This record gives sequence, C-alpha cells and structure tokens, in this order.
Amino acid sequence: MNQIALVVGSSGIVGSNLAQELLSQGWTTYGLARNPQTDVPGLQPVAADLQSPESLQAALADIVPTHVFFTSWMRQETEAENIRVNSAMVRNLLAVLSPKKSVQHVALVTGLKHYLGPFEAYATEGFLPETPLREEHPRLDMENFYYAQEDEVYAAAERDGFTWSIHRPHTIIGKAVGNLMNMGTTLAVYATICKETGRPFHWPGSSAQWNGLSDVTDARVLAKHLVWAATTEAARNEAFNVVNGEYFRWNKLWYQLAQWFGVKAVGYDGTIHPLEAELAKDGELWRQIAEKYNLAEPNLDRLASAWHTDLDLGRPIEVMTDMSKSRQLGFHVYQRTDESFFDLFEQLRKDRLIP
Repeated sequence: MNQIALVVGSSGIVGSNLAQELLSQGWTTYGLARNPQTDVPGLQPVAADLQSPESLQAALADIVPTHVFFTSWMRQETEAENIRVNSAMVRNLLAVLSPKKSVQHVALVTGLKHYLGPFEAYATEGFLPETPLREEHPRLDMENFYYAQEDEVYAAAERDGFTWSIHRPHTIIGKAVGNLMNMGTTLAVYATICKETGRPFHWPGSSAQWNGLSDVTDARVLAKHLVWAATTEAARNEAFNVVNGEYFRWNKLWYQLAQWFGVKAVGYDGTIHPLEAELAKDGELWRQIAEKYNLAEPNLDRLASAWHTDLDLGRPIEVMTDMSKSRQLGFHVYQRTDESFFDLFEQLRKDRLIP
C-alpha cells in the first residue's frame, strides 16, 4: 500500500531532515509550510497557513495523507498565547483532514520542555525534574503548550480512529535556516565571529551544564525515529524520548568545537555570559563577513537563535534523557554527538552558510 506522508513544518530543522528520510525510503511526501522548501528533490511543496482553516482546506483539497508528521510551532510572547496559537494549529490541520478518512497515524514532535517546563518557567528551582528524564514522569502542574498540542492529537485520534506517537527530543542538532531553535548553527556562527575578530570562544552557560552530563538529538536520528514509530505496531499510541544515545560533558566538547574552528576556547569562569547579549550587536559584522566570504545568508537572525541556546546552556541542572523505552521496542539507532556537530559544520560550510 502506498504510504503518503504530510510533513507539517517541512522547512524547519526537523521537517526538512524528516522529508529527506521519508523520500529515501520511497514514501510519497508532501511538505507543508508557509514558505515550503523547493530544493529537496521529490518533496511536493504545500503552501498553507496553519492558523487559517480556509488556507488549509484549499491547500489540502487534493491531498489524502496516510501519515501526518507535525513538526511545527510558533513562538508567542506568553505561554498562554503559545497554548492558544500552537494548539489551534494542530486542531485546524487535523479537522481539515478528518473528512478524508485517510489518516492512519499522526506523529507529534514536542521536546524536553515537557519535563523542564515552558519558556516562562524553564528549569527553575522548584520545578527541577529527576534525571534521567523518563516518559512516565507526570506532567508538571503548570501550563505548557506541548501538553495542549498532545491533547489535540489525543482528541482527534479518538474522533477519527488513527494511531499516534509523541516524540520528545532534546536540543536538535541539524541544518536549517530561519529556525527558532538551532544550537548547532548558533555556535557555528559564534565561533566564526570569534575567529574573524580574535574574540575568545567563551562558554556562555552555567556551571551545572559545564560540569554535568548532557545529551542532544541529531536531526537525522529524530527523522529515523519518527518513521520507525509510524511503521512499528508496538510503538503506536506511545510517547517517546529521542536522543543520540550517549552522554557527554560540555567541558570536553566545548574545546573540541573550538578546535574545529581554530579558535581559543574559554571555559566556565564562575559567571554566565549569555550569547544573546554577546551577539546582539553583531548583525552588521555578520553582513560584512557574509560579503567577504560570499556567504548565502547575510542575516544573522536567520542563522543564530541565541536566546534558545542560552536557555539550554544556562540551566541549573545537568540533563540526561532515558532511551530505554525505544530500545526495548526495537529502535537502536545511535549517533556520536561530536560527529553530529562536525557533520553539521561541514554541511554549513558546503552550503556557504559559514566560511
């Protein structure tokens, strides 16, 4: 039977990698976004606004997906607004698809803020979870747009009879331009600026993150996990953590990243040095660097998401994520984290996003 995927958020860091994975496995794949990619061979672009049922109705009129992969979200000023907007996006899409009766499975990508709390109360004292983070941990007693998105999937599944899977990655490492959460490219841009100006590559985060254990999620691993869950009977109607499968310490990896770029690394010195402040005045500098090296993206804000990197690296706890649930059900993909970063840097260089 032909498997027809609708990747929602196909221009993002998760969606673009997922689309490539699906296409490599022979899926008919549609990529929905406000400004969908057209440079992925075989991906059929769908331009639509998730906040507009009318836009979705028109864009999806002739598309009958068997599998929906929801990887999109929109950042708002408050968590209440995050909940209102992001839950409506899921609800609108699934409502428009409901009369088609074609959807067999819906996969939703959220993240570790499920355990660590929303942006407004992220990893704050009084809400610090026990680690390693496990799927059976209860929801926090606070508003969280991830919970609202999950609830929309559950309600639609009960109404329409499809199966579902929830995927909770940690910091995602992979290529995307214009992405709201992109630590790998943010650090690449920061290191490039340090090399160009002679600044030190200064650790921006907390002591707990510098000295503690951590993990991340390679976008390619997440893509394989999404397809695995959508096609594995035992993985249906389950929530999963998904990370690379190893732990590391930033107090080693930071120096490895600095060595790749040929810059001088400075570790934790007793003070947090937020990247958002460090890069705040570098917009014009980046335009000059882009012109000097003929780079493809002169807008620093489309490459660096320093605010989110600061959230991750400034946390007061180490963060380790348990993958045993997926392992027990047969998902055994593993990825070295240093190679996740180095592969990304090579891709950014190849695509002329860094010199």
